[in-house]
Amino acid sequence: MKSKTSLSRTGAARKLLCSAVIATACALPSSPVSFAQTLPNLGDTERAELSPLVERKLGEQIMRDIRRDRDYLDDAPTTEYLNSFGNSLLAVRPEARGEAGYDYFFFAVRDSMLNAFALPGGFIGVHSALMLAAQNESELASVLAHEIGHVAQRHIARMIGQQRQDSLIPLAAAVLAALAARGSPDTSAALLMGGQGVAIQRQLNFSRDAEREADRIGLQILRDAGFDTSGMIAFFGRMQAATRGYTDAAPAYLRSHPLTTERIADIQARTRDQRYRQRADSLDFHLVRARLRVLQDTTAQGLRDAAVAFDTQMQQKTRPQIVAALYGKAFIALRQGAYSRAQALLQESITAQGPGAPAQGIAMTSMAIDIKLAAGQAEEALKEAEAARQKFPVSRGIARQYADALIASGKLDAAVAYLRDQAQLYRQEPKLHEQLAKAYAEQGKQALQHLSLAEAYALQGSVPAAIQQLGIARSAPDASFYDQAMIDAREREFKARWMEEMKDGQRER
Repeated sequence: MKSKTSLSRTGAARKLLCSAVIATACALPSSPVSFAQTLPNLGDTERAELSPLVERKLGEQIMRDIRRDRDYLDDAPTTEYLNSFGNSLLAVRPEARGEAGYDYFFFAVRDSMLNAFALPGGFIGVHSALMLAAQNESELASVLAHEIGHVAQRHIARMIGQQRQDSLIPLAAAVLAALAARGSPDTSAALLMGGQGVAIQRQLNFSRDAEREADRIGLQILRDAGFDTSGMIAFFGRMQAATRGYTDAAPAYLRSHPLTTERIADIQARTRDQRYRQRADSLDFHLVRARLRVLQDTTAQGLRDAAVAFDTQMQQKTRPQIVAALYGKAFIALRQGAYSRAQALLQESITAQGPGAPAQGIAMTSMAIDIKLAAGQAEEALKEAEAARQKFPVSRGIARQYADALIASGKLDAAVAYLRDQAQLYRQEPKLHEQLAKAYAEQGKQALQHLSLAEAYALQGSVPAAIQQLGIARSAPDASFYDQAMIDAREREFKARWMEEMKDGQRER
């Protein structure tokens, strides 16, 4: 998993992660300059600290922890929408993928703060509250484009290089303070605090420079992708109002982002001469926001509040809002186990699109399959999933629903064959191994069931749990000689990986 020559330094990178995420928190683009002109000349210090390959590996490690968090929204329609939308932005500026050709991954987390963040190696997270606050796709695009700018400029790697240089400042101040303590304790304390203050100020200055770089790239991506840049001002105004008690009271030099009022003024100045671009939002944008309104709070009270919000939304009497509100109500009914009502509301949502509406997208199709699976209509679900797989061949969510439908309809051999092929093609998807374990359990194949669970746990970063599952598989009564050989081989690999992770943890401390 880790390169011995370079990943031994990632302990410092992990300690910097919180400040790096803050430094890359969402902000809107602000100046139209040449993309090539914004690319920095990264020095040897930054590249020695975190090469593009190591940066990606660090991002993958962080993502394993995030995926285990209960607030990570593992909702296939939402994830697929964000990745489709994010990659449409990258399509206009493919050089943003960098020399390593990062395969960006966009995901949502449940959080009531308006925020987004970039992680090392092309992983970009969006808070659910931000998605709900964005009133159109131009506003959402402005945030994602800014975060893409952070990744393209490798700001986290550069921050580590900057911190390495700044670490000498408080060290020198500490030496001077020790000498001054002989004559004046007050002078000693002042020198020590002064040195720390200079280092902190240099890091904050670097963060503001990083924001300006990301702003420039983000605005270019937004403009070239055909989105309305004026929507940034309205969105930033709402962000300012939502965080007024925290942001406007703090001086700009104490924060990793300039004041919201500064950014609004800057955006207004830089977009004043740009023409307004009207761009129709996709229906999936409204449907995903409806899903997130439900997923934001899945308690009984939360679902009641979401239903009230959808009732209010219905009164706007615009077709996309009505379609999305009915879709959201269907999702609530599904979560409450009212499957007949969910099917009826989903059909109302489809009908509300009107004659001549485009074919149903992934969000509508996925919910139709989910309702049938939950209602025990396995054969109907399988038919819909098979048709959806042909219509959306690259959809990972539909692929997993197809496997669920095969298992639910009792076609276990077909499910195992399909999932084994999928696991070979998509080696980093733990859910495929979880589904495979479920299919094996239905077949009564205990050894293979626990072998598959071991693979799922390992992909999720739970190596001790994976080793435990291998022990259970070894003692299973149906474990064949071939199974035992596979168990032994995987156990050696997992134990070696676990020992390496333990060593890295000790180096970090």
